[in-house]
Amino acid sequence: MKMIKNIFYGMVAVGLLAMATDCGSPPPDKNTETLLDAQAKLKRDLEMYEDTWSRFLKGDTAIVNKDRFQEDVVVVTEEGDLVGIEACKNFYMNYLIGFSDIEFTIIDVLGQGDRLVKHWNFKGTHTGEFFGMPASGNKLNLSGTTLVTMKDGKIAKEQDFFDVMSMVKQLTAGDVNADGTSPGVL
Repeated sequence: MKMIKNIFYGMVAVGLLAMATDCGSPPPDKNTETLLDAQAKLKRDLEMYEDTWSRFLKGDTAIVNKDRFQEDVVVVTEEGDLVGIEACKNFYMNYLIGFSDIEFTIIDVLGQGDRLVKHWNFKGTHTGEFFGMPASGNKLNLSGTTLVTMKDGKIAKEQDFFDVMSMVKQLTAGDVNADGTSPGVL
């Protein structure tokens, strides 16, 4: 009986020692490691994405490159998909050419896995041609969202959603009609 008592006390002592030194803690499981890796990847994607568009709309057009975009990046438009880095750059150049006094604000970016959703606001003065629309001198204040797909830490696909009628009304109100003529002139 004394031997059993000593073994019992020895086991209790080893157990207490193990708890005190945390030797009994299991290593992190694969699910925890996978979740932590996914969160770190998402954070990197979000930071790169925000940095890319903030820099581009401040005039750094060289930022649209193979380091930040998949070579076969897709921009989804009403007229059809634009494919490739140059097509993407040329599409978004319309904003730099069409507007001065650009204020671009990313209100929020949310993500899960390789998908991001960007809520944004774009303000500027329409001082240049914008997707074929002649300069009106009007102010634009437009909010919208962009659905983004990332791949290997690069932008792979974008699709913008915003109120097109609001944009057209803002750009054509006042001294210039949608066809570029002045009101009352045929």
